[in-house]
Amino acid sequence: MSCLEQQEEEVEVLESIYDGDENFKKVNATTYQYKYGTDGEHRSFMIEIKWGENYPESSPEINLDLFYNKHILEEVKTKIINHLKQQVEDLLGTCMTYSLFESVKDNLDSLISDQPDAPPVIQIEKVDQGVTSPEDAPKKKEKKEQLTKAQKRRIMDKFGSETDRPRGWDWVDVVKHLSQTGGKHS
Repeated sequence: MSCLEQQEEEVEVLESIYDGDENFKKVNATTYQYKYGTDGEHRSFMIEIKWGENYPESSPEINLDLFYNKHILEEVKTKIINHLKQQVEDLLGTCMTYSLFESVKDNLDSLISDQPDAPPVIQIEKVDQGVTSPEDAPKKKEKKEQLTKAQKRRIMDKFGSETDRPRGWDWVDVVKHLSQTGGKHS
């Protein structure tokens, strides 16, 4: 069986196994991604496996340098890649994408044991005293209270915006203004 035939067969198998799985994504005919964990968690990450022309006779390209993984520590990425490379050596010559994804899923806790549950807290140092504490961090500005249209309308009504006024009630009397300011005679 040629490499191309094995790849076509593996595509069918992957699509049938991961049908409806939101964590699995087929990027193109030779690139597949699988996400571990849930969105928003600091320990979730995504693995991308890309097949070469001679796959499965040659090892696939394993990528963890995705934007989704920007929060994952380099030590954890290295640990996952080393684990996958070890699995690839054992599975060389067979269709292995499913086996690689499942191997990570089975060993997930040990692979991400060094990854913290939350992002690290950054301490800010004061330049003049060199003191670091969370109380010294700059305070966030409080947002203004947002009023609804109805609340704004009630405030305007309180000041008489709906009452009828005679035409020109806010006009300036030009003659009176000039007599008060002492307009220049030419």
